[in-house]
Amino acid sequence: MTTHRERIAACLRGEIIDRVPVALWRHYPVDDQAPDSLATAHLAFQATYDFDLVKVTPASSFSVKDWGVEDAWEGSTEGTRRYTKHVIDQPADWERLPVLDADAPHLASQLVCLRQIRRELGPDTPILQTVFSPLAQAKHLAGDETLLAHLRRHPEAVEHGLKTITESTKRFIRAAAQAGIDGIFYAVQHAQAAVLSREEYVGFGRAEDLELLKAADELWCNMLHLHGENVYFDAVKDYPAHIINWHDRESGPTLTEARDQWGGIMCGGLGRRTLVYETAASVQAEARGAVAETGGQRFILSTGCVTPIITPHGNLRAARLSVEPQTPTGGMP
Repeated sequence: MTTHRERIAACLRGEIIDRVPVALWRHYPVDDQAPDSLATAHLAFQATYDFDLVKVTPASSFSVKDWGVEDAWEGSTEGTRRYTKHVIDQPADWERLPVLDADAPHLASQLVCLRQIRRELGPDTPILQTVFSPLAQAKHLAGDETLLAHLRRHPEAVEHGLKTITESTKRFIRAAAQAGIDGIFYAVQHAQAAVLSREEYVGFGRAEDLELLKAADELWCNMLHLHGENVYFDAVKDYPAHIINWHDRESGPTLTEARDQWGGIMCGGLGRRTLVYETAASVQAEARGAVAETGGQRFILSTGCVTPIITPHGNLRAARLSVEPQTPTGGMP
């Protein structure tokens, strides 16, 4: 293999490759408030660690700010921002949401960021743009409690809003594809038992998820991300994505269990606590264990979510080097 693109493409085809692909990603607080600084931060991270794909991670509010939400950076170790203003209060507010075109200011800014990353990286490194599910965007618009109350008491109103969000997101995906991305990182946050019942998730999430994944089906490297613990893995196992990523080290299913349910590529194997709090040797040991568990086939080494911004450089480097062939003395090149 000579390029990251070739390695990931061969992995997706199930071919024997020179080494297991590896990719980690993170948030970029403060830098994520302007397209140039966000692009520069991603490019610097990639220049340092040379991962096999670049997952572009804007603040989650990028997809909903054009509807009027506000947020603030308050020091989260994940690099995320806290929502300080929601725009959905009454059930009727869902029906007032306008469909957004991709030239809405905040969506357009993200497209500027993507074009800059594509231009600087060239064609040989896959780029995945984060896309939040309609339910996740609805949560950002209304807040957790309001969304759940409306979903259970005023389902028709919420469904109307979800369709608006879906149409807006489809338009953004099409524009992002034109900006040069190779796939989307489709973030599902409500397919977990602590948030919704399985029936609620399927009823309010599945149809919109499938519509957005269909909108991205011309892209060759789409990754499905299941956020949280006790996820409904069986409810998404037929989703048309190339790669699946979930908190395999923090919840379930294990990589071995997931292989029996998912026909595509699995992405994970590293626990975030290991990356943040353990030694470089522990990171490498966990990585080698994941490679052994999967046989190194149809597998991308990563974490189950964003890498915390407090992760030591040495542990990030250890994760990257863990997939490289060992030298005759047993050290890493």
